[in-house]
This record gives sequence, structure tokens and C-alpha cells, in this order.
Amino acid sequence: MSAKKTNRGASGCCLGCFSLLALGAGLLTLLLIGANVGFDGLLVGLVMACLPVPLYVGLALWIDRYEPEPPHLLLMAFMWGACLAVCASYILNTINSVYFYQATHDAAAASALGGIISAPIVEESTKGLCLFFLFFWKRKEFDGIVDGVVYATMVALGFAMTENIQYYGSAIRSGGDAAGALFVLRGMMSPYSHPLFTSMTGIGLGWAAQSDRWLVKLFAPVTGLFLAMALHATWNLTATVHIQAWLAAYALVMMPAALGVGIVVLFALGREGRLLRKHLAHDMSPSELSSVSSVWGRIGYSIGKLFRKGPGGWLASEQFLQVASELAFLRNRTERGFSQEIDHEQDLLMRMQQLRARL
Repeated sequence: MSAKKTNRGASGCCLGCFSLLALGAGLLTLLLIGANVGFDGLLVGLVMACLPVPLYVGLALWIDRYEPEPPHLLLMAFMWGACLAVCASYILNTINSVYFYQATHDAAAASALGGIISAPIVEESTKGLCLFFLFFWKRKEFDGIVDGVVYATMVALGFAMTENIQYYGSAIRSGGDAAGALFVLRGMMSPYSHPLFTSMTGIGLGWAAQSDRWLVKLFAPVTGLFLAMALHATWNLTATVHIQAWLAAYALVMMPAALGVGIVVLFALGREGRLLRKHLAHDMSPSELSSVSSVWGRIGYSIGKLFRKGPGGWLASEQFLQVASELAFLRNRTERGFSQEIDHEQDLLMRMQQLRARL
């Protein structure tokens, strides 16, 4: 018990230090943006950037139906993107732009090179660093591709939110209808761009997490990060060349890539459903197992308990589904050679029985 309390205290201390560091970086970033766009631009840009975030976060969390990630890790990922990654990228991209200008003596060329070369490398590295950190630090919470995509999306949404403050603020300062047009472009037509780029890294790490092949573990994360940079560079390059080139890339590259990520997530969800059926077959009736191991079955199960048992029944059903998933993934990790946690498994079995009795 004392060891658990010590570990929780150490984790809490680390998260507290991270929060202070992230808030400091976020404040510095807002000050830098405000210095460029003015107070009015900063304030209105902040509101415009934050408006669509709850919708996109909700969509990202909906994907993770079988084993929802801990809220504090999801919040940490979002703060990493919104504060740390943006701050580091802002500084590094500015430094690189100075070098590009010194090399070309052309402001337009320096800006283009910054967008095509510096931004993809720097921004995907700073965002991806969070995923690598979670992969090694919280390995039990990083089971596969779905987890990788969810964490990547949270990091990228935070990054895009803060980055959009700069874009919207600059447009507002320029006057006219620029801010509205930019909101439609960045907030409605292409809000998925950063999540799409960083999902490549998340998929690579998720594939490494669920694979037992050392070649996959070694090369999948690196390949994912490279693809994230390549997609980001393609996006920025076509936007720099011409609007028609950007629209062509949007239709021929980005939309198919987004569709591909969706298909990968569907297959990954199917894999997780099979894991639940395999590892919970002896603990549940066939009808119960069918509900627990299907995305739509889980939704129907919770809704049914809500109508029959009320809000308390719905909450208990959500807890039951969560505990069942944790038990299945724990048994899967044990089967793959990770440390055996008999006490934790027995605790999950007991909690599952208690919740079943309530339902």
C-alpha cells in the first residue's frame, strides 16, 4: 500500500510540475502572439480558435470506445500541444526563418522555406515527442493504434487551437473579411489537418505497441513520424504554390489520407473487439459478451441501462464496460509476456462482479 501511495505521490508531483511548465509556456506564447496581433486580435482570435474545439475533442474521444484513456493523460496531451509544442515550435521556426533569410536575402523565400521545411520538421517533432513520452512512460495506457490516434488527435487539436489564434488575430488586424474567410478555411474546411499529420506518428507507435515483431517496433514509429512530416510539408508546399494546387492536394492527398486513417481505426477497433471476446469468454454469458465486445453493442447496452435503471444505471454500465475492457487488455498484456499482475486482475474481476450485481 505504501509503495502505491509513493508512486501516486511521485506521479502527482510530476504532473504538477508539467502543468506549471505548460502554463508558463502557454502564457509566453500568448504574449508573443499578442505582441504581433495586438490585444483585440489576440482576444477575438482566442475566441474564434476555441469555438470548434469541444466538438472535435468529442469526436476524438468517441473513437476510444473500448478502453477510454485516463482523463488526466488526455488533458496532458492537449496541454502539451496547446502550450509546450506551440511555444517550442514558435521559437524554433522563428530562428530557422532568420537563417533562411540570411541565406536567401529574400523575405518571401525565407517565409516559404520556413513553411515547407522548418514547420513540418519542427512541429511534428514537438507534437510527436509527447506521443513517444506517453509510449514509454505510460505503456499500460498505450495498447495499440486506437490509443495512438486518440493521443495524437488531442495533442494536435491543442496545437491547432493555439496556432489558429495567431492566424485569426493576424487576419483581424488586416481588416476586411479576412478573418471570416480564414475561419471557414481553417476552422471548417481543414480542422483535421494537424490531427491527420500527427496521427501518422500515433499509428506508428500504436502499431509498435501491439506488435511482437522487433522490426515493426523499430521502424513503425520512425516511419509514422516521417509520414507526418511529409504530409505536413505537402500541405504547406501546395498552399505556398497556388490555391488550385492546395485544392488538388486537399482532394487527392489529404482526403484519401484521412479516409485511410479512418479505415485503419475501424480495423483497430475490430481487433480490440476480438481481444475482448477472447479474454472475457469465460467470465460472461454470450449475450453479455456480445454487448461488451461491439462498439454499437456497448452503446446500446448503456442506453438500455439508462432507460431501465436511470442515470445511476447508466453510470454503473459505463463503469462495468470500462472495467471489463481493462481486464481484457490486462490479460492480453500478460499473454504477450508483460509483467503478470494477479492482484490487479483479481481486483478487476471483483469490481466487475459488483457492478454486474448493481445492474
